Amino acid sequence: MKQFTTPPQHESRPDENTTDLLLGRLRSNPSVPIYELAQPDGSYTPVATADFIEDVKSLAKGLMASGVESGDAVAILSRTRYEWALLDWAVWWAGGVSIPIYETSSPSQIQWIASDAEAKFAVVESTRHKEDMESVRGDLPALARIGVLDDGILDDLRSRGESVSDEDLEARRTSRRMEDVATIIYTSGTTGRPKGAQLTHANFVDTTRSAVTLLGQQVLPPGSRLLMFLPLAHVFARLITVLAASWPVTTAFTPDTKNLLADLAAFKPTFLLAVPRVFEKVYNGAEAKAIAGGKGKIFSAAAQTAIDYSTALSNGKVPFALKAKHALFDKLVYGTLRGAMGGQVRWAVSGGAPLGARLSHFFRGIGVTILEGYGLTETTAPISVNLPWDVRPGTVGPPLPGSSVAIDEDGEILVKGVMVFKGYHNNAEATAEAMTDGWFRTGDLGALDEDGSLTITGRRKEVIVTAGGKNVSPAQLEDQLRSHPLVSQCVVIGDQKPFVAAILTLDAEMLGTWLKNNGLPEMDVAQAAKNEKVRAELQTVVDRANATVSRAESIRAFEVIDSDFTEENGYLTPSLKLKRNVVVKDMAEIIDRIYAGQKPTS
Repeated sequence: MKQFTTPPQHESRPDENTTDLLLGRLRSNPSVPIYELAQPDGSYTPVATADFIEDVKSLAKGLMASGVESGDAVAILSRTRYEWALLDWAVWWAGGVSIPIYETSSPSQIQWIASDAEAKFAVVESTRHKEDMESVRGDLPALARIGVLDDGILDDLRSRGESVSDEDLEARRTSRRMEDVATIIYTSGTTGRPKGAQLTHANFVDTTRSAVTLLGQQVLPPGSRLLMFLPLAHVFARLITVLAASWPVTTAFTPDTKNLLADLAAFKPTFLLAVPRVFEKVYNGAEAKAIAGGKGKIFSAAAQTAIDYSTALSNGKVPFALKAKHALFDKLVYGTLRGAMGGQVRWAVSGGAPLGARLSHFFRGIGVTILEGYGLTETTAPISVNLPWDVRPGTVGPPLPGSSVAIDEDGEILVKGVMVFKGYHNNAEATAEAMTDGWFRTGDLGALDEDGSLTITGRRKEVIVTAGGKNVSPAQLEDQLRSHPLVSQCVVIGDQKPFVAAILTLDAEMLGTWLKNNGLPEMDVAQAAKNEKVRAELQTVVDRANATVSRAESIRAFEVIDSDFTEENGYLTPSLKLKRNVVVKDMAEIIDRIYAGQKPTS
């Protein structure tokens, strides 16, 4: 079994917990604002770390006065906003266990998570969320109280906590140790009912310290600025938010990605955390805008130059002519692209799905280095990440300090170390199935190079086996297809079928611009799905994806549908992962039509 270990670079005490990260920041960097709050006029008001901690304490006292005991579960159901982080720290200060729930969750999903976690207290964002939770309250025997952010629950908690002494609060804060559970995060549930991953204080403390020791000074130097727009109910955003709070970084929140460009321009972050789809849309949007303005050829040349420049950096030498060409495009094109992200972004971390080497090289070439990482809910987000001094596009870097990665005989990625969870809540069977001799089985397939850099090649449960016995990993093909501005979502099929095929959905936001740029009249998604020129363009996308795999793995037919795969219709998880089994089941008629009515192209 091939494996690679990165030794630990720090040591934590067993009596610490996550709150010590915040106190450590107050001692070492009291002057850097911990947060900035957006104001109606577009400005931002700073929040000092000392003031934030005092508010956290007052809310923690309020939770204690409301009956929250050490080890009790407190559910948080809200969009990404400042109050989310405030509550999270308050729950930990009161010795509680925070239970994040996506604000888009249905009543049945809320019921399952809150009941399995035995939530005693819940804070939700709006009246609608309260109504959803009240509708299943009969199945939540442990739930004593529901508070609503929009109705002033925070002020209520502050008032209620005035009777709790500082001594009692400190005793409660220190009642939790590294080994204790800090949060239970429920997995996306792509293949069944979500499982509650128990993450300990040690997971957060040691993963944070490992990351900042490795990357902090270079990627997040003191005074860095982070704009958080990913859901805080997701482990990726949650861990980075905790990390930023423990390090001299200033964070702002935006709950609505529709305002993202305006928020980026106003806040001017130096660091971004995003999923590949965000970077794809930045690229596709810039390309479409350039074409519409008659500058498509310039953008194409600039993009290729950026990719060539980054590739040359990786190879260790940039030719003089390429340097000069790159400098010219930096003035003409790259500065504008960086400006669309606020103008100050130099580093970003991408996770959740493969980014692709081409996009990675492009952004690095324009001056925004994306460090692609890999991890799961069960690993407190990061298992590995590209190193800023040794960026290897197409890989997800070596394991973080204090952890090991191995590849077993079946190609599955195994991991052990500081980030690996305690187990699944109330599910010993699933925990035992996920662990082998101390190694967590990720379910993903990958390869390790000699320097420990990990490459993800697919997901074990998603591997397609064609009727001819060929194993096909759909993720690689799907990532290629989604990179085109016309494609919103896709699913590659072919299990026990004579050839590989795909179902594509169109990106409604990009469709109008693409049609205009290609001299076609306006049409809706349903019309475009049947349009010969649109389908011809999609065929070129398929051909490009096929060029990355063998003939036996290539897509030989595709169907375009006139609806999208979304979280709202149940085809995507809140973290935008495809529920493959649900799509395949519901699209059975379309799949049957593909294989009954079409022969693979020669």
